[in-house]
Amino acid sequence: MTDVNLYRSGPPDTVLSPEPAEAEAALEAALVAEDRIPAIGAVCARWPTFLAAWASLGDAVDEPALAYAAYRTGYHRGLDRLRASGWRGSGFVRWNHETNRGFLRALSGLQQTAAAIGETDEDERCALFLKQLDPDWPPAA
Repeated sequence: MTDVNLYRSGPPDTVLSPEPAEAEAALEAALVAEDRIPAIGAVCARWPTFLAAWASLGDAVDEPALAYAAYRTGYHRGLDRLRASGWRGSGFVRWNHETNRGFLRALSGLQQTAAAIGETDEDERCALFLKQLDPDWPPAA
């Protein structure tokens, strides 16, 4: 069986819209705050669709279950934003578009945390999804 490409130049790329400058500045400040976990959490609460904030919260906490929850929230909020941006469940969401990085970081964090807590099926689903969204995954350091 051969795959049939119905797109002229491959699947479409979805690019998320940028975050408000105020949200970006708040996250930058939260990341260097003395009590950074509550500061990042406050950014998530103020801008609940700010995907980089959810990924940053997952990165900041040491407890795997809390990191998993933050990454999963970012992932699901990201799916909502992708759909609102025209994504219909297929097509690329590439790392090279900076505005997509919060979603991809949340999905990658979810995958890594799932592996750490023994959620093998979730780990494998997320790893496959990352490669489907961006065939060049993982990004170069």
